[in-house]
Amino acid sequence: MSKFLIADDHPLYREALQGALQSRFDKIGFVESDTLTTTLASLRKHRNISLILLDLTMPGCDNFYGLLRIGESFPNIPIVVVSASDSINVIAQVMEFGARAFIPKTLATAELVKGILAVLDGKKWLPEGVEEQLISVDKGTVEVGHQVRELTPKQFKVLKLVKRGMTNKEIADTLNVTEATVKAHIGTLFKRLQVKSRTQILVAVEKLQLE
Repeated sequence: MSKFLIADDHPLYREALQGALQSRFDKIGFVESDTLTTTLASLRKHRNISLILLDLTMPGCDNFYGLLRIGESFPNIPIVVVSASDSINVIAQVMEFGARAFIPKTLATAELVKGILAVLDGKKWLPEGVEEQLISVDKGTVEVGHQVRELTPKQFKVLKLVKRGMTNKEIADTLNVTEATVKAHIGTLFKRLQVKSRTQILVAVEKLQLE
């Protein structure tokens, strides 16, 4: 039996997606999550997930971080991005960062099923006509993506607060940790992103269009 993890923060959409897929697959089970944290917890708990249907913008995902982090932690589980953000630039980055398929939320159920079946068969899939429009992802963006995928969710939170221009003390107060902990996380950010200043961090992560 196949088991799909539906990772989306809208309960009605998760319910609708389950209903659509149950009528097309004979033996199928579902696990649901609504944040990056609950998604990672579900993947650790359920070791028999066949495929992840991932929304890019649910809490914690920040467009591409969720995709990158899940792919880093669970590289053997195929990820299908199901998103309302369907620009060619977004799709190109999604596929570059490890998704096996991109499915717009406006796509008909028959096409959704076609994409899922292709991924379960070990293939990549895009809606008709999209592949011909894909653009190459900037080399610098790809490099930053590979660096960011190794950050833990806590380190990534620090990264976002640095991006907002917060001081170490402000970050410590926001996360309810010590300044020493924040300094340690920022030291890790410098090392992972191969930079030497906060300004260089901002330049690097701007490529990922973090929310």
